Amino acid sequence: MTLKQLIKLEDKAKEVWVISPGLHYDTENKNFSEIVSVNLGQKTKYKYIVPATATIRKNIEVYKKLYKVTEVDINNNFLILPESEFNPFITESAIYNASTDCIACAAPALEDSNDVIKFNNTTAKSMAKAFKALWKKYKRTNL
Repeated sequence: MTLKQLIKLEDKAKEVWVISPGLHYDTENKNFSEIVSVNLGQKTKYKYIVPATATIRKNIEVYKKLYKVTEVDINNNFLILPESEFNPFITESAIYNASTDCIACAAPALEDSNDVIKFNNTTAKSMAKAFKALWKKYKRTNL
């Protein structure tokens, strides 16, 4: 799958769950930031799991300004977990429409590569289940 195909997939999504070590695509990639802006305006639901790093703190501030969201929106839509030694090795992953189609993809976390991995259906559902379990465990609410 290419980055262009991924943008088309995100454009059609009603919900997007993102696991990101740096929020690169949402705050630094023009093509993605445009689609996120349009999607937020069309009430697409975004949920993020991110580490508590200096980069994330900086990029959440960029996110708030870029998409005109409030601190309440950030609290509702971001799960910020403790930083891990594994952060440098984590790819940016996204799960699209977990309750219906359940498509999961991954791309390099800090570069605008054209290479995107699209996981098979079993892996996508497993990733969605893990995302939902983490969200419930730490946010104490269901998605």
